[in-house]
Amino acid sequence: MRRIIDLSTPIVQDHFRWPVERRLVKSYQAGDGLQATWVGCTVHAFTHMDTPRHFDPNGFTTDALDLDAVVGDAAVVDVSAAGPEGAVTEDLVRAAGGHVREGDIVLLRAGWDKVESIHTPEFWTRAPYVTRDAAEWLLARKIKAIAYDFPQDYCIRYLVTGERKPTLEENTTHRVLLCNGVIMFEYLCNMTAITKPRTFFLGLPLKIPDSDGAPVRAIAIEED
Repeated sequence: MRRIIDLSTPIVQDHFRWPVERRLVKSYQAGDGLQATWVGCTVHAFTHMDTPRHFDPNGFTTDALDLDAVVGDAAVVDVSAAGPEGAVTEDLVRAAGGHVREGDIVLLRAGWDKVESIHTPEFWTRAPYVTRDAAEWLLARKIKAIAYDFPQDYCIRYLVTGERKPTLEENTTHRVLLCNGVIMFEYLCNMTAITKPRTFFLGLPLKIPDSDGAPVRAIAIEED
């Protein structure tokens, strides 16, 4: 039996960090005879995909994206042992990711959406984070994409607290993985519903030409 697991965070209007403009441009109440909704937000909000152009001025944009990079076999690497504010180190990723194969999409799972709500600052300020050595280990495995269910760079919390503006180099996974062509999927949820160490993943982005990223509907497919 096939089971489809939705890994996508809903796009809501009242999120404290990501403003979303939403309105009805046509409505039954106005007598239009149909309903049509208009939505506007950054492509880097909620569940989305980054292309290298996001952090590399010479990196490719969505135009050059091969859909094979965002669909395929995936290794679920459980790093929940890191815990709140814990480092996802090379040792942890290596121990949990022995089944990672070349060309995989890695689903780096902390189960963080089950600990803190993405609608609260604590989702960012208490999150685990990926260290540079862990990112380099993953890059050396020659993976084609990676997805996270937690804010993977420590410095992302500063965007919420306003403590300071992070340097580009502090965006560890962006610099190590994304700038080396590994597609990144951010702010997934429900990864804990995946029951097997390997699954089939689809993260199809909206077809926005010449963009540094795009909203994504991400799913995993399990076969019994």
